[in-house]
Amino acid sequence: MLRPATDADQESVRVWRNHPDVQAVSLTQDEITPEMHEQWWAAVKQDPSRLVLMYERRDQPAGVVNFFDITPEGTSPRSGMWGYYLDNAGLTASGTLLPAWMQIQREGARYAFEELGLDILEGEVLDHNEAVRSMNQRSGFEEIDSYEREVGGKPTLVHRIRRTRDQQKA
Repeated sequence: MLRPATDADQESVRVWRNHPDVQAVSLTQDEITPEMHEQWWAAVKQDPSRLVLMYERRDQPAGVVNFFDITPEGTSPRSGMWGYYLDNAGLTASGTLLPAWMQIQREGARYAFEELGLDILEGEVLDHNEAVRSMNQRSGFEEIDSYEREVGGKPTLVHRIRRTRDQQKA
């Protein structure tokens, strides 16, 4: 289940994002301090092109879905970018990381098309994140472009992915 994030979720979002496994596959890999996170959190709450949702598994917060660069309603086609991550430590301890990973992607894509009314959902994935690239492909996302950027102090290939409303229905 996805629900809007609240201020009560703020610290969990930061802690989960700072997990080494999440950092290793993120475009920005620096540790996020409480002060940095507070600034980001405040900015997100004021920006209509962004939305942070909490993923719950068995009625417990277990992950985060970020939508950003959401085009305004009435725009055609309506598009947005997304990313997500999980409470890797908690879900690994309970043995439910893999099913949660598949579910958060399904629910996030469904939310993008059915709740936000997007026509196009895009994201970015690091080249070395082969598990997510494979899951994206199985879930109907296409790699539409690649570019190189510095990630963690090294040149890294980044793939842009896309899924459309029509692919969601198929």
